[in-house]
Amino acid sequence: MYRRLLFILFFLPFGLNAQTLHVSPTDSIIHLDGLLTEGIWQRAAVAGDFTQNFPNDTARAYNDTQVRMTFDATHLYVSVVCFDKNPEKRYTASSLKRDFEWDQNDNFTVYIDPFGDRINGFTFNVTPYGVEREGQMFNGERVAAEWDNKWRSAVKVLPDRWQAELVIPFKSFRYRKGASWFLMNFARHDLKNNQRTAWRRVPVAYRISALAFADTVRFSRPLPDPGPNISLIPYVSSRYSDDLGESRNASGNQVGKRTFRQGIGFDAKIGITPSLNLDLTVNPDFSNVEADQQVTNLSRFEIFYPERRQFFIENQDLFASFGFERNRPFFSRRIGISYDTTTGVIVQNPLLYGARLSGKIGKEWRVGLLNTQTASQPEKGITGQNYTVAVLQRQIFGRSNMSAILVNRQGIGALPDSMRYTRLAGLEYKLQTADNRWSGKLFYTRAFRAAQPGEARNGVDIDQDAYTHGANLSYASRNLTATWTHEYVGQQYKINDVGFVNRQGFWRVVPELQGTFYVPGNRKLISHGPFTDLMLIRNNDGRLTDREWNVGYNVQFRSTAEGGMGYYAYYTYLFFPYDPTNSDGRELPEGSGFATRGLFGYFATDKRKLLSATADFYSGGYYNGQNTNVTAQVQYRFQPYGSLSVYSEYNNIRLPDPYKSARYLLVGPRLDVTFSRKLFWSTTVQVNSQTDNTLLNTRLQWRYAPVSDLFVVYQENYFPGSLTSKNRALVVKLSYWFNV
Repeated sequence: MYRRLLFILFFLPFGLNAQTLHVSPTDSIIHLDGLLTEGIWQRAAVAGDFTQNFPNDTARAYNDTQVRMTFDATHLYVSVVCFDKNPEKRYTASSLKRDFEWDQNDNFTVYIDPFGDRINGFTFNVTPYGVEREGQMFNGERVAAEWDNKWRSAVKVLPDRWQAELVIPFKSFRYRKGASWFLMNFARHDLKNNQRTAWRRVPVAYRISALAFADTVRFSRPLPDPGPNISLIPYVSSRYSDDLGESRNASGNQVGKRTFRQGIGFDAKIGITPSLNLDLTVNPDFSNVEADQQVTNLSRFEIFYPERRQFFIENQDLFASFGFERNRPFFSRRIGISYDTTTGVIVQNPLLYGARLSGKIGKEWRVGLLNTQTASQPEKGITGQNYTVAVLQRQIFGRSNMSAILVNRQGIGALPDSMRYTRLAGLEYKLQTADNRWSGKLFYTRAFRAAQPGEARNGVDIDQDAYTHGANLSYASRNLTATWTHEYVGQQYKINDVGFVNRQGFWRVVPELQGTFYVPGNRKLISHGPFTDLMLIRNNDGRLTDREWNVGYNVQFRSTAEGGMGYYAYYTYLFFPYDPTNSDGRELPEGSGFATRGLFGYFATDKRKLLSATADFYSGGYYNGQNTNVTAQVQYRFQPYGSLSVYSEYNNIRLPDPYKSARYLLVGPRLDVTFSRKLFWSTTVQVNSQTDNTLLNTRLQWRYAPVSDLFVVYQENYFPGSLTSKNRALVVKLSYWFNV
């Protein structure tokens, strides 16, 4: 009897609203004004009765939401009415800037799976302030918000509700020819009441974007063929730079190198088929990309910085999701980075062109092909490099898939044997069950390199240990999340001219457990629970080199605040000499080992408040000494026009004599101002005492037409104390999106 009751309580919400939404074409023109006065909106079927995903996935939504749809020969139309029982409370908005953070804003979202594979799709979002966001969906629930395309919306705020109309051209997303149904879901982030709700119930253990729970939306007649889909996005740019450095003339004034460069190029998007797209870029200019967030570097290994360039982050799930986050066979950020032999420093090398073919071939197959070419600069000893990546993916066993990847870097011109090429081949199986409870991956990748003198085998040396493999398996339910991860990286697996791996020659094992206990009806708490994780790393001879054990407890409040505390116990064995301050201090000897322990914690205040803050810390053992680390961010929103925030990180490293102690401070104030939904301005200052640098980056963006922008970017680096300039640059870039 008890089991039967549990079954009814768990599955009843599915049965109550599990029915297909039928969509009819419009018989009149839709006026995009947010008023919903057209007759079709009065007759259209309603998707309502939203169910909570968070904090209580068995309860109805506190505020009702009603969604209607229609279509014509060129567009898909969606209308939504978001009722509001608490109009005296303001809606939460980070700013008026496009591509907002989903969890920081009240918003309504449309999730579309045009092929019904429950893995890939598109999403379109709008806030009560009329701010838009769109993205590509991958891995069944993840959203890449970097994807841009043309669509329109209009919002109307009324005393008891806000409502919106979304007009999405069929050319803006891809679907199978003659499609008469999509899998879809609609979600509302009612942040003012700290609720996430959806048309089709999504259990609390999973992201509300999970396509595993989408339902059928059926059109009364097959959707029209969108026809040729060709877009051209040309640009022109000008760049002035002044590299002052530390050189001075006889008068004591800095002597710099001033350059003025103009650029012209274009991007193109060509729909080969309704589901297969060709993206081209010629002489691309990435100068409008925001600067990286600086960090205090206390790592023994290379730090991973994410890709920010638009051409490489679109469709990134095909090209960049192989392996693990810190073990990638292909890392596009390597493209355009070269070693200047005349100065001995790493510099940016221009990209001449790029081509990317990606999309679906039928329902089960996806393909990706990427080719780029960098420039040759003989005066700097830089040779051009060609990068080719090919990916083939096949959906199997429901929502799982099998993928193969080939990567080739080919040097152009006369090169030493070791620099002629790097090649990789890999296979990966990605698991996703129909109910989303089990997920994981299994992969194997081998590298091939040009032979060194004296080791050629038919012209190629295939290292016996130039491979990596790994696997992880995750289980997620309402009260328990468990993950097992293991990984091996061979000693000769050296791929950091095409991929990313921060060390070689090790085994890594990571088990993780997290429990979550929900407390419905509690006025203060939503959930709480323990967590623990353990990481063990051994080198090839079996020696333990790293052990990290964390255990703690999390608490989540109804106010959206959250926090937690825990205990850590680490062990580190040094297989090369290392200075724990990453400065010019005395190095700890190779072969020494250190066991450390301490406390850590974090806390985030109510993010709906105009003034909010986050902070985390750890304090305790650090190699042969102690370290206290505090990271904090304080933000004030002058809603909805922007925010002022200050990010800071402080490290107080205390080592015994004769080793060097250090105090590092990193401070980064940032001002974001959105004058309207088309004009954005952001300014960031980063003061880093470890690198002895102050960075100023200010960026003005005017979206004067759909997906068409004017950028004005100024960046300068200073010496912190005197604020003497090291280098500066001013960039102006104009682009326009043409539909052919």
